[in-house]
Amino acid sequence: MRICFVGTGYVGLVTGTCFAEKGNEVCCVDIDNKRIENLKHGIIPIYEPGLEDLVKKNMKNGRLSFSTEIKEGLENAQLCFIAVGTPPSSDGSADLAQVLNALDGIGSCIDHSCFIVVKSTVPVGTGTLLWKRIIAHMHERGLEKINLEVLSNPEFLKEGMAIEDCLNPDRVVVGAVSDEARSVMRELYTPFVSEDRLFFMDPSSAEITKYAANAMLASRISFMNEIAQLCDKVGADVLAVKEGIAADRRIGSFFLNAGCGYGGSCFPKDVQALCHIGEGQGLDMTMVSAVDKVNRKQKELLQLMVREKFGSSMEGLTIAVMGLAFKPHTDDMREAPSISLIRGLLDCGASVKAFDPIAMDSARIVLPKDVRYADSVEELLKGADAAVLVTEWPEFKALDWEKLVPLMKNAVLFDGRNIYTPSEMEKFGFEYYCIGRSRRPSK
Repeated sequence: MRICFVGTGYVGLVTGTCFAEKGNEVCCVDIDNKRIENLKHGIIPIYEPGLEDLVKKNMKNGRLSFSTEIKEGLENAQLCFIAVGTPPSSDGSADLAQVLNALDGIGSCIDHSCFIVVKSTVPVGTGTLLWKRIIAHMHERGLEKINLEVLSNPEFLKEGMAIEDCLNPDRVVVGAVSDEARSVMRELYTPFVSEDRLFFMDPSSAEITKYAANAMLASRISFMNEIAQLCDKVGADVLAVKEGIAADRRIGSFFLNAGCGYGGSCFPKDVQALCHIGEGQGLDMTMVSAVDKVNRKQKELLQLMVREKFGSSMEGLTIAVMGLAFKPHTDDMREAPSISLIRGLLDCGASVKAFDPIAMDSARIVLPKDVRYADSVEELLKGADAAVLVTEWPEFKALDWEKLVPLMKNAVLFDGRNIYTPSEMEKFGFEYYCIGRSRRPSK
């Protein structure tokens, strides 16, 4: 198939590249001239394992191209995907400005029948809004006979595993009205997924499925974080509790790790948007609102733990922050717990050093200028009064602490992801604090 993607952000670039990998001819369009020029030279704007090689391979094979001209992308396209951002507005609702701009760009130059597929995460009813808008464009241009249909095809990519998720998805959800649209989408996704994992429904149901899925996963994280706080109060071990409840096949083990809160581009904004959608219908979204509230509180936990140890004035103290991205295997700093932690430490007068294997360039854009950055874990820990682990990078799990502890001024470690064993850290001489396993030091 000939496919156009409007938007070369995380979703557009990954999905467009994977479609090309399966033999389709894909043109990815973006209004950012610099981004497009970089992509034409194989320079990838985001970090995602395996993406750079896949982009270069499919460009070389002639199946993947990039342009700033939407008319070029639409030429002979059977499908046009909208994959632009929908950031949260000040009230928590999804900002559809980029989606509407993309739709208007399509409407201004499309001259043949085509299916417009919304990959962006959008509120219920957006598909209907876009259909009316595109039809108005066609009427204005005297092209009423062109057959256009707006479909919903939400994405379910996990950052750090996006290529695998796209090439081998758990499921594909398509919201479509016509049999022709279903047939085209079935043909597109047959190389990716078996028939029993391809779910067709009405567009509104597809739109809500994306929000509901993310809210459910976020709920599990917030639930376990609240249980972790209870474990701290009563002296229980949240990891033991997790094992006990995960053994129930109805529950399972996914998204039950207690820690310092979730971040990223999806969970925070989608939970808030779902609350806003419900409130717009006169519903009190009690549970979803609570999920967001618990997560906001959890992001403050590490800062409070450090203050409990050192006091509210940390003048003269150097705190080493291990990990900045919201999760491993990405450079995404959106809603990362490290942001509130570092700002809080600076407000208390501490000197903050930070290290992340991938995300430091992204971090420099969003973090205060006072933060110092290290080129290695060794440099990070040298002379530190305490270390705070925020992101569970595999590199941090494999550290040789016996060699690293002597570099620190004080052997104090706050483990925001529970990746270490308290008894092991005690052997290294640490005053060790973790979440949900009793925050009392282990020595």
